[in-house]
Amino acid sequence: MRDELLLKKIAVIRTDFPEKFGIPRQSGLADAEGRIVFEPEYRNPDALRGIEAYSHLWIIWGFSQVPEREWQPMVRPPRLGGNQRMGVFATRSPFRPNPVGLSLAELVSVEQSRNQGTVLCVRGVDMLDGTPVYDIKPYLPYVEAREGAADGFAGRVKDRRLLVEIPDEQLRMVPQDKRRILEELLMQDPRPAYQVDPDRVYGMTYAGMEIKFQVRGDRLKVCGIYEKVH
Repeated sequence: MRDELLLKKIAVIRTDFPEKFGIPRQSGLADAEGRIVFEPEYRNPDALRGIEAYSHLWIIWGFSQVPEREWQPMVRPPRLGGNQRMGVFATRSPFRPNPVGLSLAELVSVEQSRNQGTVLCVRGVDMLDGTPVYDIKPYLPYVEAREGAADGFAGRVKDRRLLVEIPDEQLRMVPQDKRRILEELLMQDPRPAYQVDPDRVYGMTYAGMEIKFQVRGDRLKVCGIYEKVH
């Protein structure tokens, strides 16, 4: 029996999220899109034969920007405001003994690229641009969609949605195909749960844009959208 397992990166996922702030807290909360690009070693088309028959995929990936440190048995889940401690294995915190993430994404299409081989286009991602992918498995609803399954403390916390206001002059800065996704991201309140300063201006990066916004009560107002300068 192995005590350790070396994971090899089979692919990276390209997304519109260059920074952690503003990424959906779970997969499927917004229709954010991604492209899974395989490493040259794994571009054999036979490895993906039949995958187009599935509607959703499990993606196993790595928390690539989590600093290396000794793991702790208790963490502070953001969903509980960062004030309550829960067992690390009762959460989806990135600070784990093995920093591995699991996301369920919709398979939108399978594309062929001359330079990148077969690319999987997926929707509903919650990963940074360039996140390493370690494995992909098909989602099987007949065994994995369990009716009446308990969702622990995560289901007891109110799913807070904000009313989003984007002035027309700001909305014109957003490409047409990104507008609905941006609104979905902002509705979920990207701020840490413990930050409630109504005068603070927050900033998040999405799809090459810097989004500035304020939150007062249950309303989020965008006060600036700028092209991200690299």
